[in-house]
Amino acid sequence: MKRLLASLGLLLLCAGLASAQASDNAVNQVAQRMYCPVCENIPLDECLTIACQEWKEEIRAQLAAGKTEQAIIDSFVVRFGDHVVGVPVDPLLRAMTIVLPLLATALALAVGALTFRRFAAGETQAAASADHEHREATYRQRLEADVRARR
Repeated sequence: MKRLLASLGLLLLCAGLASAQASDNAVNQVAQRMYCPVCENIPLDECLTIACQEWKEEIRAQLAAGKTEQAIIDSFVVRFGDHVVGVPVDPLLRAMTIVLPLLATALALAVGALTFRRFAAGETQAAASADHEHREATYRQRLEADVRARR
């Protein structure tokens, strides 16, 4: 009988620890998607500031109340702004953060290509100009020689 009670007590203790572990895992799963309000670019689950500890406790309370991960994150975004999740939540802003750098890169590549083409054309034009000057000098020398010969 004593063994049965001891086993049952141990089982309840392990179940309590497992639920606390699961709760910590659930809190960390939500916290991984959020950022510290005090430190820059540090995920909430890695930060040890007091503000982060308070936020984690609030996440734990909201999870215990039955809220989903997305509902918890949305509530933090509403109260503290988009920087909580590190990525703009608005679809237009999110699209702009992806599209604008791509457009800027394409524009820079196009300007670079045009610049190199103009540079290459400038070298060809300089070579043609030098050849033209050489022919003109040769023609001038012959013309002057003809004029001297006729005098």
